[in-house]
Formats: sequence, structure tokens, C-alpha cells
Amino acid sequence: MSNGRFVAYYRVSTARQGRSGLGLEAQREAVRVFLNGGNWTLLAEHTEIESGKVDSRPELAKALTACRLTGATLVIAKLDRLSRDAAFLLNLEKAGVEFTAADMPNANRLTVRLMAVIAQEEREMIAKRTKDALAAAKARGVKLGGFRAGARVDHRQGTEALQKRAEAFAAGVGPMIVEMRQAGSSLRQIAADLTARGIRTSRDGAWSADAVRQVLLRAGG
Repeated sequence: MSNGRFVAYYRVSTARQGRSGLGLEAQREAVRVFLNGGNWTLLAEHTEIESGKVDSRPELAKALTACRLTGATLVIAKLDRLSRDAAFLLNLEKAGVEFTAADMPNANRLTVRLMAVIAQEEREMIAKRTKDALAAAKARGVKLGGFRAGARVDHRQGTEALQKRAEAFAAGVGPMIVEMRQAGSSLRQIAADLTARGIRTSRDGAWSADAVRQVLLRAGG
């Protein structure tokens, strides 16, 4: 039985999900069920629709400010869904407000601190594996860059060469993208994160949602 004042925080990955309610309504229902009974007041609900700035959490900041100003408890539908989101966890751990999670009611600040450390370590390990894989591919003679002026191209073998290069590149960066996708990141979020890390596409271009999709298809993700 819940008592007191609460501020709810929900997160969806895309603007489309935010408009359609896909995933959002399930989170709201989880909070409603968790708060069922008792003497409580839900002061506000904040929904994060993540933009390309994957580490930006403006709605979380608003929710935490509301909790500090009112003494309310932050209530989250699914903490395990956010367990690999280092930015979210670090913001939550440093906020100094009370919180509760519908799916992990016994979680506390120590739990979140440990989750944040693990999440950050995983991100660094994924980045290192990708860097090592790309270096290994380059050492094998795989050209990861794009077209260079003055280079001679054998058009009879061009398609096959491009195919092999794309497959080699997907083998290197694919595991990282698959893990990010499984963690709940949208295609646009993954593209923005890869760009922020200085990772280029197989053709040495900027990442887009479609480029991420193509790597996922090759990687079987």
C-alpha cells in the first residue's frame, strides 16, 4: 500500500511511441497498479521522448526538481528497463531524492549506484571491442574508409568488393549496435551515439537510421 506524494517518470524511445502511447500506457498502468490503495497523490507525470542527444534527460531533470521542491517520491515503472542507461542512472543516483520502482520496489540508491557503474563499464567495453574489431579488420587488409580520389576501381569486381567490405564492417561494429538495440535504443539514437563516439560508417560517412538498420540486418540483430 502506497502513501505520500509521487512524481511519475516514463521513458519512450521515439516520438512515434510518444504520440501513439506504445509502451507508454503499459508504464502508466504499472505505476497505477503499484500505487493502488493507500493515501497517495500523483503530483505530476513526466514522459521522456529521447532525442538524438542520448545523454540528455530534460524530463527527468524536471521530475527530479519537482521531487526536491515538493518532497515527493519519484516513481518509475521499470527500473530494469533502464538498467543499462548510464546517463539516467547517474542522474538518479546524484539527485538526492527518494525514489521507488514498480518492478523493483526494494531498489535503493546503492542499487542504482552499482547499476550505473556496471552500465558505464559495459559501454566502455562495447566501445573497446568495436575499436579492436575494426583494428583487426584493418590489419587483415580490409579497407574501412570510403572512396579516395585517384583510386582505381575494378568495376567488374566493384559490387563484390563493396559487399565484402560491408560484411567485414558489420562484423566489427555489429555486436555493439545489436547490444544498443537490445537495450532499447532507437535506430536514430544508435546513429547519434555512434557519431558522438567518432565511429564512421563503412563508407566513411555519417550515421543515419537507415545505415544502422543495414548493419543490424547483416549482423542478424
